[in-house]
Amino acid sequence: MAKYELVMPKMGESIIEATIIKWHKNVGEKVEQDEILLEIATDKVDSEIPSPVSGVISQLLYSEGQVVAIDALIAIINTGDEAADDTLTSPIKNDEIFVKEEDQPNIIDTPIVEEVPFQPTPIAPSVEKIESKSDKFYSPLVRNMAKEEKISMAELDALQGSGLGGRLTKNDVIKYISDKPTSLNPDAVVNVVSPSVQPEKTYSVNRDVDIIEMDRMRKMISDHMVMSKRVSAHVTSFVEADVTNMVRWRNKYKDLYFEKYGEKITFTPLFVEAIVQALKDFPKINCSVIDDKIHVYKNLNIGMATALPNGNLIVPVIKNADYLNLAGLTKQVNDLATRARENKLKPDEVKDGTFTFTNIGGFGNIMGTPIINQPQAAILAFGAIQKKPAVLETPEGDVIAIRQMMFMSMSYDHRIIDGYLGGSFLKRVADLIEAFDFNRPL
Repeated sequence: MAKYELVMPKMGESIIEATIIKWHKNVGEKVEQDEILLEIATDKVDSEIPSPVSGVISQLLYSEGQVVAIDALIAIINTGDEAADDTLTSPIKNDEIFVKEEDQPNIIDTPIVEEVPFQPTPIAPSVEKIESKSDKFYSPLVRNMAKEEKISMAELDALQGSGLGGRLTKNDVIKYISDKPTSLNPDAVVNVVSPSVQPEKTYSVNRDVDIIEMDRMRKMISDHMVMSKRVSAHVTSFVEADVTNMVRWRNKYKDLYFEKYGEKITFTPLFVEAIVQALKDFPKINCSVIDDKIHVYKNLNIGMATALPNGNLIVPVIKNADYLNLAGLTKQVNDLATRARENKLKPDEVKDGTFTFTNIGGFGNIMGTPIINQPQAAILAFGAIQKKPAVLETPEGDVIAIRQMMFMSMSYDHRIIDGYLGGSFLKRVADLIEAFDFNRPL
């Protein structure tokens, strides 16, 4: 009998685990292809996972409420006509398991070039049974936050959640805590939270020093960045581009563009256009190193680094960007950015990127040295657009004029991208931006 092994899907380069919120099927039940099989949650994305095949559920290897590593085997589906004889016991109910963060196994983010054999995560012991008068599901993280902040289940039940199906998320709890009146003792241990950052424990050692404990998501981001620096030989090139024509065109047409397409036009889709064309001219930039082999990708999947309200970072991906015109790129950029900030991205929308850019100019920074988003080979940063005096060549001779100027920087993996290739690609992006047609029609 044919069996299909379902694994926990990838949901972003920096996400290494997810919580199973709900199984929609039990062992022995039939499931159709594309029918919703389970709901999962991370600190960034809540998603419904459809079954990739039709069949009968043979085994469910994890229970609701458990935290599972990405790519771990979570279910087995018999794709034949008969149900499997070897089935597991029914999953533990939501209110029978409460996994504290410190009880989770240490999961190290490893480079994609390494193959790590699957190790089933043991079911963590129930440390406390918390009763709720409602049927609401609360993730282990939310329950743990409620316990630490001494929030009763009655208070949780009364809160309106912003997650999938009205589920209460970490950000909802943060906002609730931040809105409550708090009196701070400078010599005591307190929890400092705000709607714009993750909850972090701050220990006031004395009046001169505060020690802030990194939360789990910040640790994962830290591990991913350190891994990238360890794996890739980073080198960064810089170039300055004259974006005057692009700025003038946007100022001229932004209102008409919104009337025609119902979308606000930013500089981002215009930058993506230039990146896509430059990648076509220099396809070896669109690559990865896997097992000492260079994988050059034909799909142009452009990741756009997006800052989240809670202080984290996520990279939604514009799939097959070379097939989209400006209107399509604008719609994709606006939609992905909006849903990223609302924690509504789907797992497929934050994976399979082949090249990433980040707009550090949105924070007023003029240039930077971004860290490569593994396993990609390069990342490009756009700085702030500033008015500057610049030398222009005219038929009558050189003149000095006020122009809109922007620095661009690109970090790339020197193992496979040399300075000539990396610098030429970056200069090509700048040339395309400078050559933007001010008379371009909508």
